[in-house]
Amino acid sequence: MKSINELINTTDPGWDLIQEWLKEATNHYEILPKEATRAERELVQAQVTTRSTMGAIIYETGGILIDHGWIRILGSGSPQLDRGIMEWNTGKTVTSVSEQPTHLLIADDTIGGYFALNAGGIGDEPGMVYYLPQDTLQWENLGCGYSDFIGWALNGDLQKFYQTFKWKGWQTDLENMNGNQTVAFYPFLWTKYTDFEELSRTIVPTTENYMLTLDMQKQLGGN
Repeated sequence: MKSINELINTTDPGWDLIQEWLKEATNHYEILPKEATRAERELVQAQVTTRSTMGAIIYETGGILIDHGWIRILGSGSPQLDRGIMEWNTGKTVTSVSEQPTHLLIADDTIGGYFALNAGGIGDEPGMVYYLPQDTLQWENLGCGYSDFIGWALNGDLQKFYQTFKWKGWQTDLENMNGNQTVAFYPFLWTKYTDFEELSRTIVPTTENYMLTLDMQKQLGGN
């Protein structure tokens, strides 16, 4: 494994480019503060350099909240999003940090959708970001790599992407949540229902929601 000094790139850091993207962002975002020791640990476990977009986000941020916290991009972890990217993947996509994952969870949204970088285990195109939504429980190829995914989160048409899943007063509800919590709907979003606004909503731990999602996906024969 490369050491922290080998992973930190000071001549061509990816954070410089990301800061340019942030200046041009059209969607609301919040950069969460990092804790230095935790950031170094997550970077070493991820084994990516800070020249890369992912490495820069891990090393320079505790995570990024998009659209008032609707999307949570994982960094090294912060009180408001207390999940480092490798910490979160351990026990889910890998059993240990030294294991090569078939995919890497990189972000999620407040309604239990999960974004992952494919390494061959969730689709036909390695290196592409896939999305696991609650209404289909099927991994969907978004047709972009990690850097373009970050660009989409900052500038994409999120209203169109989530147009049927934002309830009245969602921003107020998100103010009372943190990045380790998810909104669970009942009946489930993958069932047939008449009025989305009439579904009951409960705030649950994101870990609980993720494990339930995988369990339901398996029961329903999803990939």
